[in-house]
Amino acid sequence: MKQRCIARGGHDILIAMKRILAVGTVMAAAALGETWSGTLVDVMCKGKDLSNHTRQCAIGCAKGGYGLVLADGKFYKLNETGNAKALAVLKGSSKEKDLKAKVSGSLEGEVVQVETVELQ
Repeated sequence: MKQRCIARGGHDILIAMKRILAVGTVMAAAALGETWSGTLVDVMCKGKDLSNHTRQCAIGCAKGGYGLVLADGKFYKLNETGNAKALAVLKGSSKEKDLKAKVSGSLEGEVVQVETVELQ
């Protein structure tokens, strides 16, 4: 009788461990998110000549927020956290124009929930 109880208890523990592993895998996948590369630009200038768009202009237009223009022309707006991170990166950079960047996070609709912003 004891052997059966121990075996049954071991089976329950195995099931619990599998559930924990499954939840951990889902959480890790969500934490990794996605990464996009493109040109960092303030929202007000997204339709302009991006290769000549300056860092000073982007800093000056910070109130409108930022986004990333991908190579195919698609524009993804950054969330408020991303806007703050983009502004900090721009202020800390010496690069004057052609503001290529890599942004990681998760996409909700057309807005990136930003984890990181890095100028390239």
